[in-house]
Amino acid sequence: MTVEIRHLRALVALAQADTYTTAAAMLGTTQPTLSRTITQLEELTGAQLVQRTTRHMDLTAAGMQFAETAENMLQQLDAAIEALGVPAESPLRIGWAWAGFGKHTVPLLNQWKEQHGQSVQMSRPYDPLQELLSGDIDMALIRRSPPTDQPIEGVITQALFTEELVAVISAADPRTKQSSVQLTDFTNDTVAMCATAPTVTANLWSSIGPVPQTITVDNTEEWLTNIAVGDAVGITAAATLHNHRNTDVTYLPIDDAPAVEVLLAWSQQGAHPKAAAFAELARQYFTALIATTRPPLVLTADE
Repeated sequence: MTVEIRHLRALVALAQADTYTTAAAMLGTTQPTLSRTITQLEELTGAQLVQRTTRHMDLTAAGMQFAETAENMLQQLDAAIEALGVPAESPLRIGWAWAGFGKHTVPLLNQWKEQHGQSVQMSRPYDPLQELLSGDIDMALIRRSPPTDQPIEGVITQALFTEELVAVISAADPRTKQSSVQLTDFTNDTVAMCATAPTVTANLWSSIGPVPQTITVDNTEEWLTNIAVGDAVGITAAATLHNHRNTDVTYLPIDDAPAVEVLLAWSQQGAHPKAAAFAELARQYFTALIATTRPPLVLTADE
């Protein structure tokens, strides 16, 4: 047996999605099948590509390097097939910086595949909006807090839902005994801000009191590590709980924080032919969900 294209697509999907469940939905397969495919790839290459624990999954350094190489190879292969003139609609490429649609990612992608017979190609670009404007992705999932009616130049947007902001603190922090916190509780802390499309900035405190010190980190793993060891605290959207559970940190609701607006954006010019359809499906999905929840917050710290 040799390495096949399905092995490469499985690894790339896992690198993009961060969880087996979401990656399986991207590929239109099951989680056990995806897990077997990754195991086969490790056996064929003789390298450990995925570091597995009971609660979390990460690609190893070798896995990340191989996934990047595989993604480039697959892009070249897809381009070569397209150059042959084979009529095929390109996959819908959606990018987000953090946790996607949270626990709703898999149900929404499965519903899309059932209705349209097409999988979604997901990625986590450094700046989803910039990637959208440059044409590297077809849609961007954007979070902004507080919500605003200000349009984004060059794109069409569809508001989907609002979610809570949550505080993230070390599991050893005495405040873990509280049921909730306030923004003013962190004015004397150092707040870690991720350089990758942060949902909030230090301006969150500008109208309520002293602005805390901040540090900028390069990625989610570094962000979580700084919080876990007690060097910083974090403020993030509630969807982060779904993809980034960690026993070394605690997530707490924030009583006085504004909501987070979650919306899809796609280009006004040269948009993917299925972009508007996906946005409408997502709108219908969350509209139905909101109609049955009180208060109408789709993702909360109690996930």
